[in-house]
Amino acid sequence: EVMSCCSHEAHQHDDPERGREFSLYTKIDFQTLDCLNETAEGSGATVFKPWDLRKDTSQFVESDADEELLFNFSFTGSVKLKGIIVIGGGGDSDPSHLKVFKNAVPVSFDDAGRHADQEFDLQHDKDGVMEYQTKVARFNNCESLSLYFDKNFGADETKICYIGLRGDFSEAQKRGVVICNYESSPQLKDHKTPGASDYSAHGVS
Repeated sequence: EVMSCCSHEAHQHDDPERGREFSLYTKIDFQTLDCLNETAEGSGATVFKPWDLRKDTSQFVESDADEELLFNFSFTGSVKLKGIIVIGGGGDSDPSHLKVFKNAVPVSFDDAGRHADQEFDLQHDKDGVMEYQTKVARFNNCESLSLYFDKNFGADETKICYIGLRGDFSEAQKRGVVICNYESSPQLKDHKTPGASDYSAHGVS
């Protein structure tokens, strides 16, 4: 694995900075992630992975009944989405079109027929060098995202190995304060009695 990383270093688009730029997947709340029409349950989540694993074809998602795949997920804070990279499984199973919806989770296949916040015609891109840039102003304050891959290049099923997301992340401060307040007071109450008995026990020993 280390060798494969090193062999990529020569290419400009494989520099460490690129990996940091595409680390937005770490801000996905994976408990909320749902991929509709995936063949294997949970496989949709595996395509959001580190930049240096983007060419790893052992983890992928494949569509089931037809060529459509629809991802719904929330972020753990607020995102300004700037770019998307998609690596397919190769050949005709590569996705050829993407519709992106902001803050509309959950989007169903019926919903996905409506006007998206942005659409992209996708190319074959086995190395992940093509970045599809979003209209950033439109994808400001993005708390959830729906990605609808509705077409491929002619195969019965669509296969995706990597989805990279680039953008800025900010913590959801209001939610954070509520969680801190909620957690701090019960912890104090919970620990008073057991803490006291713990100390007395230590004192005896």
